[in-house]
Order: sequence, then structure tokens, then C-alpha cells
Amino acid sequence: MNIDFVNFFNRTDRLNLDISNRCPLECPHCIRQTQYKNSNIDIPGEDLSLDSFKKITEFTNAIHFCGQLSDPIHHPMFIDFLKICFDKNIDTSIAVASSFKSLDWFVKAFKANPNANWIFGIDGLPKDSKIYRKHQDGEKLYKVMIESTKYLNVKPTWQYIVFSYNENDVTFALNLAKENNINFMIINSARWDENDKLKPSKEKSFG
Repeated sequence: MNIDFVNFFNRTDRLNLDISNRCPLECPHCIRQTQYKNSNIDIPGEDLSLDSFKKITEFTNAIHFCGQLSDPIHHPMFIDFLKICFDKNIDTSIAVASSFKSLDWFVKAFKANPNANWIFGIDGLPKDSKIYRKHQDGEKLYKVMIESTKYLNVKPTWQYIVFSYNENDVTFALNLAKENNINFMIINSARWDENDKLKPSKEKSFG
């Protein structure tokens, strides 16, 4: 992982934004499911307005688009947000797990801010990621991640949460990332239920 990427995530002035309440995935440990959908409660929140976003950019030099209730790419003006960040030279990162946008849309987003750090949540080999990321097309998102290297000025990052179904594929995935000039970031989750079948073996630890 490159030093610039690490330094970005160590910034104390980095502002995390959850810009809508939209996400088509149904990851079982996400609070969308555990606190709302499983209880038939509507997902709270609304789209952040363009005017409000412009005001926010007057007070920060680093923004991380990472939803707790949403995937940022589903905000209807997200590409406009990226362009504003680029024009204002705001350090920008995006955590994305949804594959429900076309490749053409992603290319437009990459071009809107080629200096942005994109973090792609693909948990396991692309063909297996849907085991946790319900409704995600991991193979499509993996291709989008590879395509992003043609347009971005910084390496994209493959974020890999370790689960029981993918813990033996970490080395293979890491080598795939290296071959394609992509950062690789391991996440060790703590969101486990009792007797959780997704929990990796206790003997394994990944840094």
C-alpha cells in the first residue's frame, strides 16, 4: 500500500460523509439490515443537497465518501460532487461496494476527479463476494476496478473483509492486486453474531 494512501487515512481533518440513504445491497451485518430492514423499518435519511455539499467543502480539505446507510455512487449528483472536490483540490476518497452502475458511469466518475482514492469492497475472489455482499456482481466490480487504473492518478484499492468463505484466498487475491497495480487492504471484522457461519477461523489472523 502506498504511503500517500496511508497518510490520507491518518488525517485528523478528514470528513466522512454519508450522502444519502440508498444502497441496493443487503449485506447481513450492515446496519441497514440489522437495525432497519430486519425490523421492517424504513431507512432514514435523504440526499445531501448540492448547496449543502458546496458549503461543506468550504470547511474541509479532505472528504471520505463512505456510507453507513448508503453507497455513495447512488447519490444522483455524485459525479458533480467529485468534480467540485477536484476543482477545489480537496483530498477525496470513495468506498464503493455496489455494482449497480454501468461501466460508462464509472468512467465518467473517474474522469470527474482523477485524483480521488477509490476503495472497492470486494470480499473474496470476485466470483464469491456475493456470499456476503448480497446482490453485488463482484466480477463486474472487479473489472471496473481494473478499468479505473486507466483514468486515475492514484492506485485504486481492493478492500477485502475476511470471512470463512474467503480466508484461504487472501494470498491469491493479494497477488491479483499486485499484478494489476492495485493496493490491497485487509479488513478484520468484529461484527460477528453468536455461532456466525461467516466468521473466519480463530487460528487465522491477517494484518
